[in-house]
Amino acid sequence: MKRNRGRIVQIDSLDEFDTRWAEGARELSGWRLMAIDFSHRSQQLRSADVGGALFLGCTFADHDEDSVRARGAVVFPEVPSVPVDTYRTALYSPHDLYDNREYDRTLDARTYAWSQEDHSIDATLAEALHDHAIDGALAEWVSQRDLVGLMGGHSLKRDEQTYADAARLGYLLGQRYTVATGGGPGAMEAANLGGYLSSVDHDAVGDAVESLSAVPRFRPDIGAWARAAFDVRERHPEGADSLGIPTWHYGHEPPNAFASVIAKYFHNAQREAILLEVCQAGIVFLPGAGGTVQEIFQDACENYYADESAVAHMVLVGVDYWTREYPAWPLLQALAKGRPMESRVHIVDTVDEAAELVLEGER
Repeated sequence: MKRNRGRIVQIDSLDEFDTRWAEGARELSGWRLMAIDFSHRSQQLRSADVGGALFLGCTFADHDEDSVRARGAVVFPEVPSVPVDTYRTALYSPHDLYDNREYDRTLDARTYAWSQEDHSIDATLAEALHDHAIDGALAEWVSQRDLVGLMGGHSLKRDEQTYADAARLGYLLGQRYTVATGGGPGAMEAANLGGYLSSVDHDAVGDAVESLSAVPRFRPDIGAWARAAFDVRERHPEGADSLGIPTWHYGHEPPNAFASVIAKYFHNAQREAILLEVCQAGIVFLPGAGGTVQEIFQDACENYYADESAVAHMVLVGVDYWTREYPAWPLLQALAKGRPMESRVHIVDTVDEAAELVLEGER
């Protein structure tokens, strides 16, 4: 992966460095070199002009790090004791985060525990660098896809009809778009499941929901809950792309296994902004509580001030829910009145109506 922004060049592998070196590159000013082992590249480093280069989490042979620093490079070393790769250059897969059958031993659980225990300056720096690296990897991934967002509550159980409805919505929208969610359990998992199975026969969605209902919630055993999902994935290994953007801020909410890639952040505010930003095809809001309401009005604020060409669909599912139980709709409707967003804000009762609105928006 490489990105050029003016003089900025990002190098993520030793092979890429070697290729540029073979092409004659000797001035590294503006280069961002991430997590590369330079132990056997002393001759190149000592003969290069490294002033203005930034080395992030790289490994050096003896004295080479001091040499590049002395000649004007900036070096950020690995931060000790951090469970995750601070400078990772790719998004997570479900297997990356669930790397042990016992959830408490997984990378996901260990990282959350570390984030709660270590409040040092080093830890704060590591979290910021990690989230910056995830930003870059996510930008690269979404640039090749059209994303639609599905938001909803984490408490929805797998054996509820609304879970099956959310999975159906993910399936329908997945025929045209890549489904993106907050990456957690409940409605988010259901939507990612539908998006993942959108490349498979529709009957697979119903079969998967029935299978998952044997472990309806992630409490009290996250491991059993996750294993049920991985069993479904094993039966359908060729699932479509689906994105989850969860956060370790909500450590009690495990990531779901149906997002084919996971952009997991430490900082929830950054994660929330990115999640709304990448859903250019619009967002469907399923029933939820505090987090979903927050997302509705964050998205509304973006659309309120957006140019008409940049306004995206907002579809609330559940007329009674969003007008009586959590009356977000009246305020959203009032905000939209007379604005370019007014024609893009909708409330419906069924997921089929929601899918039709979003899909018709592209015709």
